[in-house]
Amino acid sequence: MPYFSSHPSPSSQPCSAAANRQSPGNAADSNHWRIEDIPFEQIELGSIEHNEDLFYLLMSASFIETGSDTYAANLAEHYSEYPDIAAWLQECWEKEELQHGTALRHYVEAVWPDFPWQQAYDSFFGEYSKLCTVEELHPDRHLEMVARCVVETGTTAYYHTLRELSDEPVLCKLLGHIRNDEVGHYKHFLKYFKELQEHSPVSRTRIAGALYARLKELRESDSDVALRHVFAHRGNYFADSNRNFADIAQRVYQLVSTQLPADLAVRMLLKPLLLPQRLESYLYAPIARFATRVMAP
Repeated sequence: MPYFSSHPSPSSQPCSAAANRQSPGNAADSNHWRIEDIPFEQIELGSIEHNEDLFYLLMSASFIETGSDTYAANLAEHYSEYPDIAAWLQECWEKEELQHGTALRHYVEAVWPDFPWQQAYDSFFGEYSKLCTVEELHPDRHLEMVARCVVETGTTAYYHTLRELSDEPVLCKLLGHIRNDEVGHYKHFLKYFKELQEHSPVSRTRIAGALYARLKELRESDSDVALRHVFAHRGNYFADSNRNFADIAQRVYQLVSTQLPADLAVRMLLKPLLLPQRLESYLYAPIARFATRVMAP
């Protein structure tokens, strides 16, 4: 789940079997996109293979998404007292995140076939898995759900931005599907947060604190770990580049942060505060300035 997207199209709705128990085989689930629908054989290599920035961004995303089952298991354990939430996390969220990882791996291996993906991923996961523990989650389940909303805001923005950075048609299609899934995930986490609030509300001050804390962390952890392992295993790809790792990290973060759909991101970030419309409008500008400053390199 790397680092904002329009609303999902009808054909890209998130898995809803666990969220709608009475209709496990509903149309939304059956209409979800499949890896088989992505025409990898039609990739226009000339449009993408020499793009060093997308090489690092896409490889990193494929690593993080592929390792999402560990995170999903931890979240499901964290919400074990809420069976509907735990079931959705395991049956839907994890499934779709892993599909993102598999699809992204197919894509990057088609474009950069000599990259030792499995070896690089194993190296990455050896470090990343140590960061994915239940202890890292917020002990208050309300506020961890707020943190999830921040993360899904970030991933929606990330995939939206990658789609804007690319003109390769197959990649644009794939990233559009992933972006729409992330919007759907955000909506589920927000819905579950509202349900928790109805039963035992926490204050807006605490919600704002959780938003602030998680937003500050967006630029840290996952992406840095993945980037380092891509760089270490890049082999001959972009070997003639004069950029060291620090330069590459600075470049890709700047590229993403300057292209983020800030308006959408800020509106998503404000939703968990459950503010009256007038107050939300009043707070939009200062939150936008803060979010832009935090996301900038």
